[in-house]
Amino acid sequence: MTHLHPNKVMRVVDLINSQKKTAFSFEILPPLKGTGIQKLYQDIDSLCEFEPKYINITTHRSEYIYKDLGNGLFQRNRLYRRPGTVAVAAAIHNKYGITTVPHIICSDCTREDTEYELLDLQFLGITDLLLLRGDKGKHEPSFTPTGNGHRHALELQHQVNDFNRGVFVDGSEMKVTNTPFSYGVACYPEKHEEAPNMETDLYWLKQKQDAGAEYAVTQLFYDNEKYFGFVERARKEGITIPIIPGIKPFKKLSQLSVIPKTFKVDLPEELTHEVLKCKSDDEAARVGVEWCIRQCRELVAKGVPSIHFYSLGAVDSIREVAKEVY
Repeated sequence: MTHLHPNKVMRVVDLINSQKKTAFSFEILPPLKGTGIQKLYQDIDSLCEFEPKYINITTHRSEYIYKDLGNGLFQRNRLYRRPGTVAVAAAIHNKYGITTVPHIICSDCTREDTEYELLDLQFLGITDLLLLRGDKGKHEPSFTPTGNGHRHALELQHQVNDFNRGVFVDGSEMKVTNTPFSYGVACYPEKHEEAPNMETDLYWLKQKQDAGAEYAVTQLFYDNEKYFGFVERARKEGITIPIIPGIKPFKKLSQLSVIPKTFKVDLPEELTHEVLKCKSDDEAARVGVEWCIRQCRELVAKGVPSIHFYSLGAVDSIREVAKEVY
C-alpha cells in the first residue's frame, strides 16, 4: 500500500492558515561539508514532538579563498562550505513527511543555475520555496549579481512565476508542467540594512506580495513592539499576506555585540541589562530562554499565525522554549 504523507501537497500558507493555534516551524542549515547528516536528524528529532508544520533549509553562497602557491602568487578558489540544500530538503521530505522549504537565493547564481535548482526540486516533488536575495560576498563592497543573475528577490520571483507558467529562461516552453511552486519572502521589522528608510522597505514588500509572495518571514528580532509596529504599518500599505515572526533565543555573551552587528537589529535595554549581569554563556543562555518564552507567549496571545525559529546553535534553547509555549 502506498503511504501518503498528509502534508505532502499542503502549501506553507495553507498549513498555517488551517491551524487553530499558532503553528511551529524552524530553519536548519545543511551540514558542513564532510560532517554527514546524522547530527541534523538528531536536531530535527528533538524538535519533532512540537509538530513542526514545515522546516526551512538555508542555502549559502560560495566564497572565494586564496591559496598561497608559495612563489609569491595566489590561486583564487571557490569554497562551498555548506553544499546540499536541495539534497537535504529531499532527505527531510522523505524521512519525516514534513513540508520542506528550501531557500533559493540570487547570490552567486545565474538564471540557469536557478532553473536547474527548480527542475531538481520539481522532480523531487518539493514545491514550497523561500525566495531571497542572499548576502553579498565578503569580497564585494556591494551586492553584485553573478553573470545574468538577479539583483533583487523580486526578479527571482518573476523567474519562478515564468517557470510556473511553463516558460524557461531562454523563452522555450516546457512539454510537461507540474505542481507550481508557491513561495514566501523575507521582511525586516527594523528595516533592511540597505534600504534608505522603512517606507521604501515596505514599498518593496508590497511589490513582492503583488508579484505572488504568499507570506513573509521576518528577520530575527528581540523586541515584539518592533514586530507589532511593522505589521501595523504593513497593513496600512495594503500588505495583507501573513507576516511570520522569525525568532532566535539569545545564547552567548558575545552576541551582545555580534547580533546587532550581524543582523542590524537592536537588543532591548531590559534584555541587555540582564545579560550584562551574567558571568557565563550558560547563564546568558538561561536569560535568553526566559526572554524568548516571554516573547513567544505574547506573540501567541496576539494570534500570530506561526512562529518560525532560527535553529543555528540554538536547538536546545528552542526545545526549552517550545516546551513552555507549545
